[in-house]
Amino acid sequence: MSTFESRKRSREVNEKLIKFALIGAAIISILTTFGILFSILFEAIEFFKLRSFWYFITGATWSPGVIGSQFGALPIFAGTFVITIIALGVAIPVGLGSAIYMSEYASATVRDYLKPLLEILAGIPTVVYGFFAAITVAPLVVQIAEFFGLEATFNSALASGVVMGIMIIPVISSLSDDVIRAVPDSQRKAAFALGMTHGETIKNIVLPSAMPGIISASLLGLSKALGETMIVVMAAGLRPNLSWNPLEDMTTVTVTIVNSLVGDFEFNSPETLSAFALGLILFVVTLILNMISLYLIRKFKEKYKVNTL
Repeated sequence: MSTFESRKRSREVNEKLIKFALIGAAIISILTTFGILFSILFEAIEFFKLRSFWYFITGATWSPGVIGSQFGALPIFAGTFVITIIALGVAIPVGLGSAIYMSEYASATVRDYLKPLLEILAGIPTVVYGFFAAITVAPLVVQIAEFFGLEATFNSALASGVVMGIMIIPVISSLSDDVIRAVPDSQRKAAFALGMTHGETIKNIVLPSAMPGIISASLLGLSKALGETMIVVMAAGLRPNLSWNPLEDMTTVTVTIVNSLVGDFEFNSPETLSAFALGLILFVVTLILNMISLYLIRKFKEKYKVNTL
């Protein structure tokens, strides 16, 4: 009896230790997030003491380091979203299509070969993608534009966006493949029993079931695209350009942050502190996108639960 009680107490102590360790890990994660936020926030407040916040979010001219320097971040965020939208326009159809093929159509042998080959893209350094964008894709974009009578620069947003989309294909494809395969096979068989074709089953049963995971995968790809720097530096350039034309050169928030921090300015100068202001706005934008995605995930879950009752 005493041996049993001692083992029981030992298990209870181990359970408590594991619980405290997990709570500690969660607290560290939360504190780290707040630490990052506050470290950016305090420096951003110092910047806004020197420059107008309203002009920062609405101004169309970004020209630090010159007489009468201006810090209008609108062209920087415009370039960020143009390049990111192009990247997602490439990555989501290709990544989701490859995930549907590997999970629903490909044989086990083909899938065992295709998935590792696709995931090799995730291990390629971004500087290699940058070379590919600058040397191969950018001249190709110029040639195609000239064929259609359009004018494109060799540092176009289209070239960097396409290559960035190729870079995040494995992220969307791998996660989407996992969530699609996680849909119970009994639901597919029930759809087939009702007379649905394979394509109708995927459209009406499989994809709605996997949609929360697909949205999460797309959000992860979006975050990766928003944080990319090297491809944009090598393929799109450093010029803040307020334009929606993807054939023109433009830059992104992350590139501008790096450019501001590696200059010869003092740390408390507006030119350097502007990097923290950009980081804060990017943090807020990413937070809003996360909230929107969580809302969409809940909506899809509620719709799916209603449809399966």
